[in-house]
Amino acid sequence: MAKKTVLVTGATGLLGRQVVRAFSYYAADSDEWIVKGTGFSRTATTAAAADGKPVQEIIKLDLADAGQVEALLDREKPRVVVHFPSAVPLAWLTVQLGAANRFPDKVDKDPEGTKALNVEASGRLARLCAQRGILLIYISTDYVFSGKPGEAPYEADAETGPTNLYGQTKLDGEKAVLGEFEAGGKRGFGVVLRVPILFGSAERTDESAVNVLLESVRKAAEGGNKIKMDHWALRYPTNTEDVGRVCHDVAVHYLFALDAGKQAELPKMLQFSSEDKYTKYEICRLFAEILGLPIDGIEANTEGNDPNASVQRPYDCHLSTRALKEVGIDVSTQDFEGWWRRELRAFRK
Repeated sequence: MAKKTVLVTGATGLLGRQVVRAFSYYAADSDEWIVKGTGFSRTATTAAAADGKPVQEIIKLDLADAGQVEALLDREKPRVVVHFPSAVPLAWLTVQLGAANRFPDKVDKDPEGTKALNVEASGRLARLCAQRGILLIYISTDYVFSGKPGEAPYEADAETGPTNLYGQTKLDGEKAVLGEFEAGGKRGFGVVLRVPILFGSAERTDESAVNVLLESVRKAAEGGNKIKMDHWALRYPTNTEDVGRVCHDVAVHYLFALDAGKQAELPKMLQFSSEDKYTKYEICRLFAEILGLPIDGIEANTEGNDPNASVQRPYDCHLSTRALKEVGIDVSTQDFEGWWRRELRAFRK
């Protein structure tokens, strides 16, 4: 069997590392894949396979530079590109008074930069992939939906209605990507995979809006002012290892169908999510119980959105996984509590 190259953008990030590991795991088992990763600000690091051994040095790539992108595609000749544009610089995911500020708050402070990355660069990458017959998996978000009470779960073809700029730019990115493949006569070669809030093995807790809540719990246990934590919006935290596996399975299924000339049978919109449901406060309460720390310093905030706030968060954007099931992709996920109990044992004091 001829080897196929997969190119993972953002391979040094929380999700990108796990996508690289997933493909590398199957490469070691079947010798089917050549795995390449790209990054920009953290290219000195290496991506690691499932056994922890480095796969390769990360290729430095500026996605805003069309010449660089085109040269890389022509040199590596991938059959698949998995694209996860970071919405904002990693440093913007900060901790203030122990509470995590997620992407939407920071995106509003750099709307043009966000659009350039999520929309323009993604559309340009899609056009180059369409011209070369490369399958592109574009990772998007549940925030493309309004999340109004009573609407979830959302099917892949449900009406969208983002409530903030982050969700809007990701939705615009979806349209740009799929539009380029349609314009290039390459239907089926571009697919969107929406995912919710993610957690998993991290180099730093602030890589994830879930992992970073550990710092909230630890800070609250030190005493001082109480920390208010959202106990209104519903989240479905999904492990990056599971998303990595799904990306691999989608790539295999779609390449098989494309090689068989069955493009018309391939849905262009897929969604993946855990069924585990929590508020941020409930996650903090679980972390405190696992770590053996008091939760008294964290106050549940049930007020919901401030109608005067510039950034409005959805209440419930739960994603239906029906489309994935219909193409035969396993949608099982790791248990949230079980994963964290295993992960945090070494950090107990």
